[in-house]
Amino acid sequence: MADPGPIPAELEAAVRMALDEDIGTGDATTRALIGADVRAHAEFRFREAGVVAGVPAARAALLALDADASFEQLVPEGARAEAGAVVARAEGLARAVLAVERVSLNFMARLSGIATLTARFVEAAASFGVAILDTRKTTPGLRALEKYAARAGGGVNHRMGLDDAVLVKDNHLAVAGLTPEEAVSRAKAAAGVPVEVEVTGVEAAVSAARAGADIVMLDNFTPAEAARAVAAVRAEFTQVARAPSGADPSSPRGAPAIEVSGGISLDNVRDYAAAGPDRISVGALTHSARALDVTLDVTRLG
Repeated sequence: MADPGPIPAELEAAVRMALDEDIGTGDATTRALIGADVRAHAEFRFREAGVVAGVPAARAALLALDADASFEQLVPEGARAEAGAVVARAEGLARAVLAVERVSLNFMARLSGIATLTARFVEAAASFGVAILDTRKTTPGLRALEKYAARAGGGVNHRMGLDDAVLVKDNHLAVAGLTPEEAVSRAKAAAGVPVEVEVTGVEAAVSAARAGADIVMLDNFTPAEAARAVAAVRAEFTQVARAPSGADPSSPRGAPAIEVSGGISLDNVRDYAAAGPDRISVGALTHSARALDVTLDVTRLG
């Protein structure tokens, strides 16, 4: 089970926005057919196996319309639920339960889909000790929630935004008129945050590492090319600074973390993990995750 950590503060705002979008001035169907005092029991059920994420959004949606409703999460965030499992249940005013149905299911299906796909990548790379990272390829306005879902699946968050790390890419170098080494030096002097450099060749990887990059990103390498780059970077640092007496003498000190990115899929992630990087970033976790099949069963109370 992966603990995704605290519920994002952005959840309440995202749920409110989704309710405003979906309900508008009111649910015309429930107003026409269901009395204001009718109560209902609801069960959120997975129609397929997957990793649970986003149930707190369903709770927030219901409580936004019925503050006295009860809501119980039966399967924790980050835990796997089998097909047919009831992951949460609620009781409240029937109008509220039915009005939030689509918003609740949209959040749960989307976030559980991300968590489930992430878990598959994590499992594929687990035997190699490689971390699986998400990217900034997220739905506008929902980044915090989607990265939360990636954590629920056992993934690790890459940058949350442009302000928490430097990531030097070819476009930055072209506009700034700098070499990768010059860019690393300037960024480390000015930014005060980790500095990552994207490279496209083995020599460039070694040069970025020598320049002091905290992370070297191998962009669109083949698994074989990635293995050569990993070996070259680590050999460079093993030669100049070995571990202290009593430690593994082959362990480099001060070497940057090595990240592989670009073209990663479930079909090849094991090959990339076997190349020996510290981390693999996968845009597909958020931009291509399929929504999980989740349903809501509602019955009248009383």
